[in-house]
Amino acid sequence: MRAVVQRVSTASVAVDGETVGAIAEPGLLVLVGVTHTDTRAEARKLAAKLWGLRILDGEKSCSDVSAPLLVISQFTLYGDARKGRRPTWQAAAPGPVAEPLVDAVVEELRALGAQVETGRFGANMKVSLVNDGPITLVLDI
Repeated sequence: MRAVVQRVSTASVAVDGETVGAIAEPGLLVLVGVTHTDTRAEARKLAAKLWGLRILDGEKSCSDVSAPLLVISQFTLYGDARKGRRPTWQAAAPGPVAEPLVDAVVEELRALGAQVETGRFGANMKVSLVNDGPITLVLDI
């Protein structure tokens, strides 16, 4: 699994003009990509890493301050643009494999006590955010 994690002041995601997920206070925006070999074990590891990642103000984690997370599926994290001008998506897992694993990340975070908002899998989403810092990390699990 791969995640792009951004420390944000606020963030939201809309589908067809309707806000489907939002956090209105400091927390993390997490874009999650799934590859073919990922399992629920990777989802569990990613959730634990996100919950304990000390990148909030004062080197705090979401678990330290009960900060919210907005988790959005993002197959393009596994895009490969090394050849030519058009990326390939061969490393990205297909929807029937990826969707349950993105859902598993959310479930695991909630089981840890996190407040989690989400996007809508497979939809054309419009993501808005205020990057705080800015702090942006790429995590590979």
